[in-house]
Amino acid sequence: MSEAVKVAIIGSGPAGLSAASRAAQLGLSHILLEKTDHLSDTIFKYQKGKRVLATPERLDLRSDCRFAEGAREYILGNWDEDAANNKVNVAYHAEVAEVTGEKGAFAIKTAKGDVYTAENIVLAIGTQGNPNRMRCEGADQPHIIYQVDDPEDFKDKHITVVGSGDAGIENALGVAEEALENTVTILNRSKDFARAKAKNVADMTEAGENGFMSIRTETQPKKVEPGWLTLETPTGEERIECDVIVARLGSVAPRGFVESMGIEFTGPDREAFPKLSPTFETTVPGLYVIGALAGYPLIKHCMNQGYDVVEFLNGNKALTPADEKDLAAIFETLPQRKSVGEWLEFLRTRIRIFADVSPLQMREFMLDSKVVFYSKGDVVFEKGEPGSSLFAVADGHAVVEVGPDVTVPIEEGSIFGEVGLISGRKRGATIRAGEDSIFVEVSRTAALKLMAAVPGAKRVINRISLERQLLQIFKGGLTVEDLEPIVEDPAIERVPAGKVVLAEGDEGDDVYVVRSGSMVVEKNIGGKPIFLRYLPAGSFFGEMAVLSGEPRNATVKAAVASEVIRLKGEQFKAMLAKRPQVRAATEAAVAERAAMNSFIESRKASYSSAVDLYSDTASFIMKEGLGEATDALLIDENLCVGCDNCEKACADSHEGLSRLDREAGKTFAHLHVPTSCRHCEHPHCMADCPPNVIHRGPDGEVFMEDGCIGCGNCMRNCPYGVIRMEAAPPEKPSLLRWLLTGFGPGPGEPSPKWTKANMPEGKKPKKIAVKCDMCKGISGGPACVRACPTGAAIRVSPEEFLSIARLEEDAG
Repeated sequence: MSEAVKVAIIGSGPAGLSAASRAAQLGLSHILLEKTDHLSDTIFKYQKGKRVLATPERLDLRSDCRFAEGAREYILGNWDEDAANNKVNVAYHAEVAEVTGEKGAFAIKTAKGDVYTAENIVLAIGTQGNPNRMRCEGADQPHIIYQVDDPEDFKDKHITVVGSGDAGIENALGVAEEALENTVTILNRSKDFARAKAKNVADMTEAGENGFMSIRTETQPKKVEPGWLTLETPTGEERIECDVIVARLGSVAPRGFVESMGIEFTGPDREAFPKLSPTFETTVPGLYVIGALAGYPLIKHCMNQGYDVVEFLNGNKALTPADEKDLAAIFETLPQRKSVGEWLEFLRTRIRIFADVSPLQMREFMLDSKVVFYSKGDVVFEKGEPGSSLFAVADGHAVVEVGPDVTVPIEEGSIFGEVGLISGRKRGATIRAGEDSIFVEVSRTAALKLMAAVPGAKRVINRISLERQLLQIFKGGLTVEDLEPIVEDPAIERVPAGKVVLAEGDEGDDVYVVRSGSMVVEKNIGGKPIFLRYLPAGSFFGEMAVLSGEPRNATVKAAVASEVIRLKGEQFKAMLAKRPQVRAATEAAVAERAAMNSFIESRKASYSSAVDLYSDTASFIMKEGLGEATDALLIDENLCVGCDNCEKACADSHEGLSRLDREAGKTFAHLHVPTSCRHCEHPHCMADCPPNVIHRGPDGEVFMEDGCIGCGNCMRNCPYGVIRMEAAPPEKPSLLRWLLTGFGPGPGEPSPKWTKANMPEGKKPKKIAVKCDMCKGISGGPACVRACPTGAAIRVSPEEFLSIARLEEDAG
């Protein structure tokens, strides 16, 4: 047994090495235990030549070891020198097998049988040794690997990288080098790369643009076979060639080992972290946890923690974390006077979604959030406003305006705005402060990151979202207590575009709520599927079979990739039985839908051709993107005379560049969908804008403010081809001058020849992204619609166009 030391540090990654270096500099007796023959095994296992980023840039580095952005080899070399210069006492090949004892007398036994004694222990072992595994058919195939050591080991292969975090993106970039001649695909099960660094996302997008890799979002593995991988995509299953799968699905704490020391975790979930105090101490006195095991995976955070924990052990009670000044700025406008630590604990203990968030995670999370004081009656947001941020009530309460002089309170600790976060729909109601209150506003990116990192937070958000959707659907006739049995364990299902959720004639009594995306309802008449109605996010279906006990009387399928929540029919019926007024309202809605169905059945002989035309037209415009549109331009070709006034007006309203192409796009019957922005619920173009200049305006318009850097990410991400990269032409002479003298190119977008001839000599204008902004800020609304002399151009939402009322009008 070795001589007792003041502190033993287990793990020599960035956190552990920084802690050992600080102990050495302070003259504290210490030992750094490393299971391999080299320092920082996690960084050592990074792929060869990997560039390591020193983010977040705003955070100061506090460590006796150097760290700046650079290649893996450069950083490891610096750390070897720093360990030697700081005289760090390292024991290699010292894999820890058991920890016993208590503060002041811990015993650490290694796999070789050596025993080290210490007054305190700092656990800095990280999580990379315990990666998440694939969970699909064939997940035990030998060509699935969980890290890439050297990209040059892979040449002329079909490689699929599963995972959308930094590790997955960096591995994909490594094996996608042109000289290796690999065919690389990266899969992300969601739309956003919320957990990855912005630079990595930008590099990946550029590689995709240059043809070095295929980026597949809302896609996940379904079946692994030798040489092949079956994917579950938004449009259905797809089988691709695949020689190697690199699974970078994150990692979790080695819970069994950590709990064997007596350390408690924040919850039962596999992804939970140890409970920690603000000084990194666990529930076992004298035993501290830092680094990735504490929930802080970024290197700079880990190094700062290593420095801080040893300072705390050495009695430095005045030390504040490196992010203290940034957090203080967030809280400084609030009326109450509290320290940063007090504010963080105040929010963490009061707000339900933060219940399982550790104090350390809370610090990182709050750096991406706003905390705002609202006076009684202040509007937080208005009904119909676009918005995807999430709000949490830290103090006071909010009120929801559900009708004239009717409000519903949202209590302290709860959240609101969750429907916009999940579905992308406009705000469903006006929210005000019910008294002087403090609300936390969480950006969509930060909220998605929270849901991914903290399972408890995701459960709370999903549960409250479902409760609110059901309460809104049933117009306040239910209470949260009524919904308890239904929302306790709902089944959330992803549905690719075109997939049938309910088939006409099937048995079943489950009820479905559209969580995100949209559905279309069809009925078989005369052997043909006839379009009935459109169901946006927040709608429900399936209740007719619950009440009647008869088979499904229509088919419901996804218009776009969607999520639905399946509720058990028995529980739904029990809920209706408790609330007669809700049952009556539901029966009335069912009767209305049944009447519509009967109307079609009774009139089908007299207008079957109109029904067919309408149904086929509805199917056509759904395929053209209206399923996720909030506002789209349609042209009635029966009225269009081809004058191109719409294009010309658009160009003259936007610095000479038209935002639409009338002739482009597809046509069915008399309905034409030109190339123009759909202003989607979840805009694809906003998913990866490095300068963050794409926003949604107060009327739902998706627009670009000044600051575009011309990266082209938005153009590549738009599935409808409505964004182009163009340079603004020289300023044109006025329309009046053109009319009187003929000088200038005339109305509309000037020709490339005129632009080139009139461009100032030596000037090469920068190309930026150009797209429809619904004439934001221009009086009178969209210029294309105002300029149409025949009324052929209209702007509509799917709810306005796809309605049974329109069918009845067309038929009559």
